[in-house]
Amino acid sequence: TSKVKSIWKTGVEMEALTAVSVAALTIYDMVKPMDKEVVIEKIFLLEKKGGKSDFSNEFSRPVRAGILVISDSTFKGERKDNSGIIIRDKLKEFLVEVEEYIILPDDIEAISKEMVRLCDDTQLDIIISTGGTGLGPRDLTTEATAKILDRTVPGMAEALRSHGNIRTPYAMLSRSLAGVRGKTIIVNLPGSSRGASESMDALFPGILHGLKMVWGGGHDHKEKKK
Repeated sequence: TSKVKSIWKTGVEMEALTAVSVAALTIYDMVKPMDKEVVIEKIFLLEKKGGKSDFSNEFSRPVRAGILVISDSTFKGERKDNSGIIIRDKLKEFLVEVEEYIILPDDIEAISKEMVRLCDDTQLDIIISTGGTGLGPRDLTTEATAKILDRTVPGMAEALRSHGNIRTPYAMLSRSLAGVRGKTIIVNLPGSSRGASESMDALFPGILHGLKMVWGGGHDHKEKKK
């Protein structure tokens, strides 16, 4: 048996193209005994609806985000930040504007204070932290986040772990937390580059629909301006 090294989500257009390809090959197999010169010429996508751009276009203004990199060593300059950069690049794919990019030590009060500022004063729409969600003695991001949330969103954190568990048995050790303060969604991601990247794949685009709900848009209505 071979080990599956990666699992990836594909869009519905890839499924449609695959189905058309299989159908074309089936017809080719049936026709070639009668016509040796039969050729499959072109299979291409005419139109696609949905996807990243459509989710972003549903908002009347740009979605504003902040990234918190939680790490003692990165804060001291002893370790290069990679996970924060990955999160920033993923946000840009969904046309989310990153307005704050902050590196903090593993300190509950410092993390909580910064989250409150970004929610209450800066009024960002999304705050994504990376680091401090494990079982180590200095992994305190979950506790810091829990202090300032109005409501938790368990399904979001469960989705991160479920998505990760398919890829590594260590995902179950993550204590990532997600919730809402005011009109801001806050999510804790793991500190590893791979964990951050895969968690962002799990978060989007669903988190954008959640943001519309937080703003009062409900399940089927356009978001309301803040």
